[in-house]
Amino acid sequence: MTEKQQRILEAALRLFAQEGYAATSTSKVAKAAGVSEGLIFRHFQSKEGLLQAILTQAHEMTRQAFAGVVLASDPKETIRKILELPYTISEAHYEMWRLVYALKWQTKQYDTSSYDPIRLVLQHAFAELGYADPAAEAELVFMYLDGAATAMLLHPPAQPAAVLEALKKKYNL
Repeated sequence: MTEKQQRILEAALRLFAQEGYAATSTSKVAKAAGVSEGLIFRHFQSKEGLLQAILTQAHEMTRQAFAGVVLASDPKETIRKILELPYTISEAHYEMWRLVYALKWQTKQYDTSSYDPIRLVLQHAFAELGYADPAAEAELVFMYLDGAATAMLLHPPAQPAAVLEALKKKYNL
């Protein structure tokens, strides 16, 4: 990726996160990136293409975060690593995740099917530990992840470590 493409993506991310996807024009992104609007269309074809490039980066970050979970050999370690994910969001990436979470409500761009392999790993971990309904437990954890990530991005708890510890106790981790 060229330096100009990176500047365009960073400006788009910042503006989409701050002002909303629908309210941000490509001309505004171009101005913020210090490039011509035509260059955006040359590299990304459209505003939607620009958004898709940002979402591709977010997807790659998610894939990397889940890689450690998939490699865990112990079911309790698998569950623990998944529960810890919202607390590992780097502040440097808050804008990206705020955008991703906002898009869940603003567009049809949010696809949860990429989480299916992790759901299966989590279900398998709960099954190995003898839970009566591993699929329901996995879904409960995914709902927790969604809520915890939202809280960390919008209004982090005063004592996030205490919240995480309480959850680990719930699952005897």
